[in-house]
Amino acid sequence: MELHQLRCFVAAAEQLHFGHAAQQLQMLPSALGRQIRLLEEDLGTRLFARTTRAVSLTEDGATLLRDARAILAKVEAVENNLRNRSRAGAVRRLRVGAIDSAAAGLLPPLLRDFRDRHPDIAVQLLEDKTVRLLPKILTGALDLAFVRPPHSADKRLEFRDLLQETAIVAFPQRHALAERKSITLAQIADEAMLVPDRRSRPHSHDLTIKLFEQAGLTPRIVQVADEKQTIIQLVATKLGVAIVPRWTTRMAVSGVRFVPLRPKQSGPVGRLAAAWLRGSRDPARDAMLAVLETRLRSYAREA
Repeated sequence: MELHQLRCFVAAAEQLHFGHAAQQLQMLPSALGRQIRLLEEDLGTRLFARTTRAVSLTEDGATLLRDARAILAKVEAVENNLRNRSRAGAVRRLRVGAIDSAAAGLLPPLLRDFRDRHPDIAVQLLEDKTVRLLPKILTGALDLAFVRPPHSADKRLEFRDLLQETAIVAFPQRHALAERKSITLAQIADEAMLVPDRRSRPHSHDLTIKLFEQAGLTPRIVQVADEKQTIIQLVATKLGVAIVPRWTTRMAVSGVRFVPLRPKQSGPVGRLAAAWLRGSRDPARDAMLAVLETRLRSYAREA
């Protein structure tokens, strides 16, 4: 019985869906299923009862889930203790992950203020999507991450809501509406709309859909792209318009103009939260959270 197999089992047992569990662990469903079968063979018992429509735990599976959680929690505690002891004798280091919104909008002023107060702490920054950052906290590869909190969060993670981002509209520079001081959703209801791929960026994709739904409208989506940088480049080529977070205005792209939505329609783009390992002790991480707490109101005005 290996720790990796136990982690696979716990994820599958908590999700009761092999596809969702595999996505959480960043592995293929077939690979997850193979680890579960190896564990069942090693223990000589079935852990899951599977039908074509549902997955459930057997009695032995429920017993193992309780024990596996305790085992993994103990292993994580040992790892964190040794990691913290190692850091105490070395240069203090803080490994921070961030989604693109945080990396472009929140992090620059936060890192500046943090360095002013704690010049002895070296910060390593990793930019990625939420779905890839959260597992890195669980494995100890990151100490802190700025993400969009998922609807169903891992109970081993602690989240602190920070701010809501504001939505604006990106137009090709010579578009008839690009010179407006503000815009309504009704005025762009017939425009060709560019949105992020929901599989990789569900929050950003749902932003456009929900804003239009709240206004009683339906967007005319003509193109899906993975990255916001790509979407802005497509806007510049006059392929369509896009609703994006306000931080996107900081991207140096010629041929694009950004117009605010009317205040009653702009709404928040989405929540931004800080995430870390629940119950862990990390003075460097807590120092950054303290700076964030004192300066958050100022940062939020620019979101």
